[in-house]
Amino acid sequence: MSGTFVGMPAFPAFPVAAHEAVDNRTLRGNLRHATHTIRAKRAKAVAELSDWDALREAGKQIKDHTLRHLDRYLVQLEESVTAAGGTVHWAADADEANRIVTRLVQETGESEVVKVKSMATQEIGLNEALEEAGIRAYETDLAELIVQLGKDRPSHILVPAIHRNRGEIREIFAREMSEWGRPAPDGLTDTPAELAEAARLHLREKFLRAKVGVSGANFMVAETGTLVVVESEGNGRMCLTLPETLISVVGIEKIVPTWHDLEVFLQTLPRSSTAERMNPYTSTWTGTTDGDGPRTFHLVLLDNGRTDTLADEVGRQALRCIRCSACLNVCPVYERAGGHAYGSVYPGPIGAILSPQLRGTASEIDASLPYASSLCGACYEVCPVAIDIPEVLVHLRERVVEGGPVTREGNKVVLQPAKGHAAERAAMRATRWTFTHPGALRTGQRLASRTRRFHPRTLPGPGRAWTGTRDLPAVPAEPFRDWWQRTNGGKGETK
Repeated sequence: MSGTFVGMPAFPAFPVAAHEAVDNRTLRGNLRHATHTIRAKRAKAVAELSDWDALREAGKQIKDHTLRHLDRYLVQLEESVTAAGGTVHWAADADEANRIVTRLVQETGESEVVKVKSMATQEIGLNEALEEAGIRAYETDLAELIVQLGKDRPSHILVPAIHRNRGEIREIFAREMSEWGRPAPDGLTDTPAELAEAARLHLREKFLRAKVGVSGANFMVAETGTLVVVESEGNGRMCLTLPETLISVVGIEKIVPTWHDLEVFLQTLPRSSTAERMNPYTSTWTGTTDGDGPRTFHLVLLDNGRTDTLADEVGRQALRCIRCSACLNVCPVYERAGGHAYGSVYPGPIGAILSPQLRGTASEIDASLPYASSLCGACYEVCPVAIDIPEVLVHLRERVVEGGPVTREGNKVVLQPAKGHAAERAAMRATRWTFTHPGALRTGQRLASRTRRFHPRTLPGPGRAWTGTRDLPAVPAEPFRDWWQRTNGGKGETK
């Protein structure tokens, strides 16, 4: 394949898409209300744990250790799953993963599947691939159902329909449910209880009829071959237990070495995502068991750019992500632009560093994503596995502007600098030269101080937007070096 797919069609650069989103008052209102509510609840749930910082560091260390030894743990996982009666498939990219899943469904003779909410299957565009093969995939997570019925795209990792309000959801149910199965009840209102009941009735017949289930996983345990899904609604439990065949598509970075390691993440993930002490439904399964659950289990291990990301010593920390979405809920950029502006199934701060690494920075949208941030650092502060997102953003900005060696599809390549950054590169090179030549720096400082009365308060041209909301820093009347020399380090200064 020519490039890694991550669940979105061609999309304009972030500034263009964000500009359109910011003009949508309804969208901004929906996002503001939802993100503020979630992050306030999260802060309260996290404050209950006196050892939160220790748990956060433990999660980071477990993830880093696993990534350093990923080859060993993946082989151990395959052996464990196989010994437990499952079958493991390896998919280098989205196309291969889709072919594998499509073939496995076709071999059952079925033409429909029920799905647990899964970022990995959205990433590879599985629903669309199955549809091309005449197989219909039904999303069973409430928010994913809303997105699917509305012919929409998810805009949040945890709450895919965060951009919709109750009135919009009622209209979608009333208009679309009948085309997918049981229609919405007559006289449906926008009260949460009625909307949830309409979804429950609509989905129940699908749960009872489906012979094939498709899932992702939050974690995979190498020592036992166990997969783990945490969720809040119970739809996942239905998809994982009722079908005769279960197919799980999981990114290779979701692995942890032992059951003991789960202890950390089953405390930090629910608090960071849904602000709960524990998830209402934590489902685990290990291969197949006679008389209990699916009779056939397939695990599709997905790369799709992950080993390329692993090769980057700075960027690889993005693979620690446990998909809690806490970074989205505190990000001032996401709150105003929404998830669709990121042009990826992974929006927000984590998407701004993950998507350009999975796909590369050659496209307009991927070259713009590292700039979709104010670098305020709020995302790092809430991350339960301590991903330094601002550090990776700056690292990727350097890659976009300067180019340089990277790994793409397993091969070492040299990127050319992106177009449109010539002035930025020239400015940075001039700055670097100046700071490495003290005489030039001293002369420039003195010249700036002596001409300070003529300095403009705003910048011309492209700089006008920057100074439209802030003042240019005033140049001091005397350079620091001159002051230091004149006053002998401040000792001879007149008071």
